[in-house]
Amino acid sequence: MSLTSWFLVSSGGTRHRLPREMIFVGRDDCELMLQSRSVDKQHAVINYEPSSDEHKVKDLGSLNGTFVNDVRIQEQMYITLKIDDKLRFGYDILSGTWSGGLSTAPSPASSKKQGG
Repeated sequence: MSLTSWFLVSSGGTRHRLPREMIFVGRDDCELMLQSRSVDKQHAVINYEPSSDEHKVKDLGSLNGTFVNDVRIQEQMYITLKIDDKLRFGYDILSGTWSGGLSTAPSPASSKKQGG
């Protein structure tokens, strides 16, 4: 079991802990909900790879794109997230940060949350 957890931090300071599973990012009925017109209903997916203990992001063909460090990623191609990466879904910026601690409790991001 890893001793680190991956968090996405919105520009408003809201922290979203990523679970060790696949989550969808979008406006409606997604594990990580962003209330923005620039975000599609199902915009992107963030997947956890247990073999490498990494999270990867993939754009699902969104209109306004998914960006890692201001570079638009190709549709349907996974990009590995690294410490201090800045993610943008449409016009909503989230930055990734590492935080220590055992991940034994259920993840708050697995319940529906609104982004900032």
